[in-house]
Amino acid sequence: MNAAAVICFFVGAVACLVAPAYAKVGFSVSGTTILDPNGAPFVMRGINYAHSWFKNDAEVAIPAIAATGSNVIRIVLSDGGQYTEDKAADVVRLLNLCEQNKLVAILEVHDATGSDDVGKLRRAANYWKKLAETLKGREDRVIINIANEWFGSSGKSAQWAEGYMEVLPTLRWAGLEHLIIVDSPGWGQDAAAIAQEGIRIFEADPRRNTIFSIHMYEVAAPNAETVKRHIDNSLAIGVPVIIGEFSDEQTKKKVAYKAIMKYCNERSVGWLAWSWHGNNIDTKNMDLSNKPYTDLTPLGEEIVGHIKREAKIPNIW
Repeated sequence: MNAAAVICFFVGAVACLVAPAYAKVGFSVSGTTILDPNGAPFVMRGINYAHSWFKNDAEVAIPAIAATGSNVIRIVLSDGGQYTEDKAADVVRLLNLCEQNKLVAILEVHDATGSDDVGKLRRAANYWKKLAETLKGREDRVIINIANEWFGSSGKSAQWAEGYMEVLPTLRWAGLEHLIIVDSPGWGQDAAAIAQEGIRIFEADPRRNTIFSIHMYEVAAPNAETVKRHIDNSLAIGVPVIIGEFSDEQTKKKVAYKAIMKYCNERSVGWLAWSWHGNNIDTKNMDLSNKPYTDLTPLGEEIVGHIKREAKIPNIW
């Protein structure tokens, strides 16, 4: 071995020691595609379940949502900042129910909704770190949505990005190797922020295993043209995007929900409808079911029809 070869060998050995070598674990990203643990494309079709406010409904609601043909469920949790904290034992119960019903679980913390306070984002991140031992080993069944609609302001994408750039690495250092979802700012509806700052957030993740979520209501989805523009511009950064919440209207303001489902199907973009049941009197029309069990509303019938036609259950169970 000549001197040059010795130097190259030494440099390579040092690089192996210094650079983190992250193997793909569980769900991962490849360009704008989400891959399941077997490396097959995974396009989400599912429903939001507001567990934190209806903690006694899980044994009924989760099987009912599974019966729609959904391949994923987004579950509202609380870190104790605003609502009653969901402890590790309760999270295990929920995950066991999801596994029994062949549903990939997206877990989200709802307490920081609409807040610009980075302290609330840190609190949500600390909640996930407290749950690390519960969640480790479930990377093939669990996806982490750090904080629902954190950063309520619109037009301040740099501040939104800086918050996530701070907390994302700390989750990885805690051993959480799961696919991570980051909601858009502006109560989830400022989709332009993904195009402006999303790549900085993605690159702040040591695993490069983060995707983005738009919540499409009256601001982000007033018409089909806006829906297409937001989806196209978000995907243009080369990272997956999903529609984490949508409905047919919000507070009596119409949403182009048919266009959302149509264009997501064309672009292989995942979506989750809000929500199974239990919305308040002002948003009751958003219920997909009248009860925790299956009692579909007209909107629920329509949404579930799309799920049954489009959802593919991943071969992981």
